[in-house]
Order: sequence, then C-alpha cells, then structure tokens
Amino acid sequence: MNRATGSIEIICGSMFSGKTEELIRRVRRAQIARQRVAVFKHALDDRYASGAITSHNGVRIEAIPVTRSAEILELVEPGTEVVAVDEVQFLDHGIGEVAETLAGRGIRVLLTGLDTDFRGVPFGPIPTLLAVAEEVTKLQAICMTCGAPASRTQRLVEGRAAHYNDPVILVGAREAYEARCRRCHQVPGRPGEPAI
Repeated sequence: MNRATGSIEIICGSMFSGKTEELIRRVRRAQIARQRVAVFKHALDDRYASGAITSHNGVRIEAIPVTRSAEILELVEPGTEVVAVDEVQFLDHGIGEVAETLAGRGIRVLLTGLDTDFRGVPFGPIPTLLAVAEEVTKLQAICMTCGAPASRTQRLVEGRAAHYNDPVILVGAREAYEARCRRCHQVPGRPGEPAI
C-alpha cells in the first residue's frame, strides 16, 4: 500500500511580509500538479473578500470562511490532498489538533499566520503549530520607519503606537498597521519598559 505522507507547513512572519502570497503560490503549484486542494480562512478576516484569501497586493484565491477550527475537518472532502488555511492566528487552539489529524490522513497542510501580535507576544495557536510543523518558513517585511528587515507588526491608532493593553485582535491593513524592525517597534505600556 502506497499511502501519501502527510505534513504540516507553516508560513509565518509580520504583516506585509508576503505570507498570503506564498500560501497562494504553493496552492497554485498543487493545483497545477492536479492535486485536490481545499482552502480555508477565518470568517473574521473580511478585509478584501469574504469568500477568498487576498494578499495586500491583490493576489487572491477562493476560500471557505470558517469560525472554528473543527469546521475544517467537517468540510474537507474525501480525496483532498492539500488543505490550506490563511490567518490561523484568529482560529482557536484546536487548529493544532485539526492540522495533526489531517496530516495523519496523508494530507499536506499549509498554514499561514502572524507569529506575534502587535505587542510582540506569540499569537494564539501559532507557537504550537511551529512546534509540530515539518516545515517552517518565516518571512520578513521591510521596516516602514528605517528600511531594515522587519519581523514585527506595529499597530497604529490615529497615527500613534497602540498601547499594550489594547485589544489583541483588530482586523485591518495599511490603515492600522505597519511592518517594523525590533528597534523601531513601539508598544507603550509594555511590562518592564519605560513609557514612550
């Protein structure tokens, strides 16, 4: 019996680092190889389209919106070879078990997400996914302040750095976020740091 080997691949990094574009590239390559692909996204992320994942540069592919990770298992059809999920940081911690279950069935699982939130703190289920993935791709953007490689996401509120105690989830794009390097990333109210 020649059973397909499943795997988990995660593409992570800051906002504007190209995570969704890389996910779409891998999905399209799988489609060119005539593999059966299912693409999902969290329903919360409706910035560009509710039934598609779309990069900040306008590259898009159809996707099924879900609100809970368990829905993915319910919606994956028999014979699916690749499952892709964008913005997994918005999903519940059950996404780790879902990814493991799918990989155990011989499915290639592609996941993208922010590895840290705007405060620089590991985001949602991402640390668990990084630990169980066979492949991790960490992308960087360009710091919008100094031009250095950027691994952080800066949230802005009326042009100023968001406070550490602000809500963690705020769906947005260029109007609310910038890519920043460690030196330029600011989070007023962060424990142990002087006020800015």
